[in-house]
Amino acid sequence: MTVKGLLSEELIRERLQDVFDPEIHMSIMELGLVYDVDLTDEGDVTVTYTLTSPGCPLGAVIDGQIQDVLVDLPGVKKVNAKLTFSPPWDPKTMASDDVKMQLGIW
Repeated sequence: MTVKGLLSEELIRERLQDVFDPEIHMSIMELGLVYDVDLTDEGDVTVTYTLTSPGCPLGAVIDGQIQDVLVDLPGVKKVNAKLTFSPPWDPKTMASDDVKMQLGIW
């Protein structure tokens, strides 16, 4: 879906590559923490994401980064970062191969 030809899910996902988990310094996209991106014709963006653990003390930092990288995109009117823990994050199945290598998960 695009908003006035300016905004797309692909562009949003590309920008989210610049959001890093502050504890392990890896992109939330590469970690597999972004579960869904929803974009309305009105320019409302909802990013459904999780954290590496429910007790992560820096969840608010990630939420803020999501807001920061998306709010200035042309066509974005509102950003909703929606935190979920369902399903729980599993790096063995959700993280990229590069992340698995860096974390020593195989």
